[in-house]
Amino acid sequence: MSALYKRVKDAPRPPLPVLICSKMFVCILPVAQIAVGAAYLEECPQEHFIPIYLVVMGVFGLILTLLSCLPCAQNPKDGTTNPLYRLCTTWNSLASTFVFCWFIAGNVWIYRIYEPNYVKNDTVADSTYCHKTVYLFAFWTTTLVYILLGGFLVGGCCVLFCFFLCGRADPDD
Repeated sequence: MSALYKRVKDAPRPPLPVLICSKMFVCILPVAQIAVGAAYLEECPQEHFIPIYLVVMGVFGLILTLLSCLPCAQNPKDGTTNPLYRLCTTWNSLASTFVFCWFIAGNVWIYRIYEPNYVKNDTVADSTYCHKTVYLFAFWTTTLVYILLGGFLVGGCCVLFCFFLCGRADPDD
């Protein structure tokens, strides 16, 4: 097992342009979450936390992505200890825990009112509607997380099954 860990730890890194493009691609969804949440901040009185949920998820998504770009986020290869590395790791752990808890709360807010009234009644102070754009954006970004999680789970099980089959083919290992 330690040989596998050493191979993964010492794996070559992709070229810098690939890293930059991947980080920029990962930042698209958080920026969109911030923009939609801020634009429709007062447009979902049926569940007023949905736009706030989008803004907070977007901000923390950007923070976690930008934190991974800092040099203090990488452990030095020469075996020395970097005090900033521990600080970055602690902050990353706390922020990730918060994002997980916030995601669970967002699930409650979004799926509890499925499917809301999208039409605002102008005659009365209507608190039983949610703007279609903000609700559907929050709904599908949250659902996308579950779709990706399911895909990774199925893919991981397939990879483990292939490893199992390959391991049985060579009894000397």
